Amino acid sequence: MQNQQSSTPPSGATSGTGSADPGFKLPAQGQTPDEAMPKTTPDTARQPVEIAPGGATNPSAAPLRDTSARDLAISGAVFLVLLVIFFFVRNAYVHHLVVRRVSPSSAGSAGWLLFVGLGFLSLAAVLAIVNAAKYLTLAITGPLVLVGVVTLVAALFVGRR
Repeated sequence: MQNQQSSTPPSGATSGTGSADPGFKLPAQGQTPDEAMPKTTPDTARQPVEIAPGGATNPSAAPLRDTSARDLAISGAVFLVLLVIFFFVRNAYVHHLVVRRVSPSSAGSAGWLLFVGLGFLSLAAVLAIVNAAKYLTLAITGPLVLVGVVTLVAALFVGRR
């Protein structure tokens, strides 16, 4: 029943070239597809595409770019080298305070505060150098600098006792 096909056209349609409208017409042979396009091109069509600089928060800044894994690896290595240097600076500062007759426990605390402060400040500097558009924001750099400055000031006050 379903597979039976009839050879008669459906009602309302005629076979051959009748006057019934089928719904759409094929374009004529002489008409080209470019006739629907405008005859003149706007001035901006031949100019290069300009990418909007900055992100959503600062449209006037430099364009955001991704930080490559190579850049992150190099900056991580630089940060580790700085931490090793700061460890030697911490030891020298503790020795200096002990020579000045500060108690060894206070000198050790001041030395670790100096190490942490220098570490946070150098982390903020390294991140700002790696990708300033991405990391040099108040939400990222602000807490790093704040903790670094507070611990350096605390190291000076703890080392005075």
